[in-house]
Amino acid sequence: DSVSHQYAKIRAVVDLANGNNAGQEVELGVRLLDGQKVVAQQKQTLTLAGNAALQQELTFEINNPHLWNGRQDPFLYQAEVSLSRGGQLVDCVTQPLGLRYYRIDPDKGFFLNGKHLPLHGVCRHQDRSEVGNALRPQHHEEDAALMLEMGVNAVRLAHYPQATYFYDLMDKNGIIVWAEIPFIGPGGYDDKGFVNLPSFRANGKEQLKELIRQHFNHPSICVWGLFNELLESGDNPVEYIKELNELAHQEDTTRPTTSASNQMGDLNFITDAIAWNRYDGWYGGTPADLGRWLDGMHRDHPEIRIAISEYGAGASIYHQQDSLVKSVPNSWWHPENWQTYYHIENWKAISSRPYIWGSFVWNMFDFGAAHRTEGDRPGINDKGLVTFDRKVRKDAFYFYKANWNKEEPVLYLAGKRNTVRSRRLQTITAFTNQPGAELFVNGKSYGKAMPDQYAILEWKNVELQPGENEIKVVSSNKKVKLMDSFRCKL
Repeated sequence: DSVSHQYAKIRAVVDLANGNNAGQEVELGVRLLDGQKVVAQQKQTLTLAGNAALQQELTFEINNPHLWNGRQDPFLYQAEVSLSRGGQLVDCVTQPLGLRYYRIDPDKGFFLNGKHLPLHGVCRHQDRSEVGNALRPQHHEEDAALMLEMGVNAVRLAHYPQATYFYDLMDKNGIIVWAEIPFIGPGGYDDKGFVNLPSFRANGKEQLKELIRQHFNHPSICVWGLFNELLESGDNPVEYIKELNELAHQEDTTRPTTSASNQMGDLNFITDAIAWNRYDGWYGGTPADLGRWLDGMHRDHPEIRIAISEYGAGASIYHQQDSLVKSVPNSWWHPENWQTYYHIENWKAISSRPYIWGSFVWNMFDFGAAHRTEGDRPGINDKGLVTFDRKVRKDAFYFYKANWNKEEPVLYLAGKRNTVRSRRLQTITAFTNQPGAELFVNGKSYGKAMPDQYAILEWKNVELQPGENEIKVVSSNKKVKLMDSFRCKL
């Protein structure tokens, strides 16, 4: 109910049921645990009537609580709720308890425990090659590990509730979560996102209630998502979204609501925060359009809390070119270097605007999409930063890793899968979070370079020799030995 660095007031709401015909006297207990240490506890004796259910509340207070502080310190208490009868334990439920407070400012973005936290996020679909949606714990663990390696501190779980195990992983690793219901618009196709029928409306409300009630105790979840890419044409969903928004606040008075939009309209001004799916430089336009659009939106509507819920570009690791040519999204040619360029330029626009409370790359992983006929094979959306089987990290992954992961030294040569080249003079690009690096081509030094503010190193007019060439970069940091290399033919 109340959290600060100095004090926390906690309320446990417990549902109790007695399936016996006779009334029973029971003892309800709540213990707050820090490992084996009992931090606080409450007990209460109750009489449960026969074949009856009731809801009971227990409250307790903590001074100087240990806060759940994102990736910096994802500390979790355990809340143990027990029911005893005649001194014998009847039932016991243990839930995670992370104490944190946060806010979203229209001008300054997201704040966790009073400190500004830029949300460097990705979207995640819960599927992978060979197994579809039937993920096992090790699959969720691998996904979380790849996100942590890249430096992700926020994730949008699109577009449906995902495995409880994954929410647990987000709690334990300190990754902020946007959780949402599967209320999805046509997404460029002829489907309808909203059908104005009583059964449809009731179904969506039930899904929202179940999402919130099942996952209420996960400290990682900071926003509830209500829709994705709806249209106001046809059955207009605006009034229904207002009903969902009210329901979300009835179920949870602590968390703000948000949504992912891709157009203008009244539906953008209902939830507490709003985000847009933008593909400037992929589905038309250029990456520079994103910054102009964001500034215009913030100028015209300074009161709303703006995020980018999706941005991305397709890439096949098998499609390589040594000139930068914009991809045609619905074609069978998705060169990797355009995705890399797209993310560099979009990140420049996003990272320089502090009023954006979060940004979420679409997508962390390639995923199945039955209607797709593009890229290197049908049935795949290849906008992932990692391949569908999780085996290959694309170049754009390392761009973000160099920018977002300050704990692990990074030096990575972009374009290393482009092994057959046609241009004698090349621009060699690397990503690093180190002070600099030196480039060697066939043993010849092309000098040292320092990264710009986006962790990019560049050497222009690098001459390749006919036949095979070795490209190598070596970190200038003598304390941390880093090197990357590849071979290519001219």
